[in-house]
Amino acid sequence: MSGIFPETVMQTSRLTLRPFTSGDIDDTRAACSDELTQRWLPLPRPYTREDATAWCTEVAHALRESGDGLHFAIADASTDRLMGTVGLKKTDWRARVSEVGYWVAPWARGRGIAAEATRVLGEWLLTDQAFQRMELLAATENTASRKVALRAGLHREGVLRNAGFVHAGRVDLVLFSLVPQDLQSRSPAPTGPSS
Repeated sequence: MSGIFPETVMQTSRLTLRPFTSGDIDDTRAACSDELTQRWLPLPRPYTREDATAWCTEVAHALRESGDGLHFAIADASTDRLMGTVGLKKTDWRARVSEVGYWVAPWARGRGIAAEATRVLGEWLLTDQAFQRMELLAATENTASRKVALRAGLHREGVLRNAGFVHAGRVDLVLFSLVPQDLQSRSPAPTGPSS
């Protein structure tokens, strides 16, 4: 059993989660070339303008069309400037499970953007899409990403030894999850999808 997530846009008072466009190429290249982003994600090194062009205009869209997941540009709601990305990958349509991932551009860090976007995406996945579980994996030493997971309302489950890889080599990953029951004790979502 497989499926494809619908193309959608989600909005909060300060963020727009939307598909990537060619207008995001330069900011994507700059963000993915950043030392901290490169430390925790096995992105091409160096991350070229061609890499950014392929991601923004082809790869992110093809991953949705293949059923693998759905990748959003996190944009400033007032300026539409790219601030980061949040997306779903490794989607198991039969089990109704998907894995969330994100990065935040250096110029947008420290403002709670990743946690807000992850929370909105998780609520959409578990309610509108009727999924049963959203997972997040973060390197044990990636303190910032682990804090984002908790701020987004995910629950820490344990450590997967030697399960990830970064440019420096193999890393242990902390597994977090969000399930429908976790949403019952939370306040209503600050946003909803728009067309």
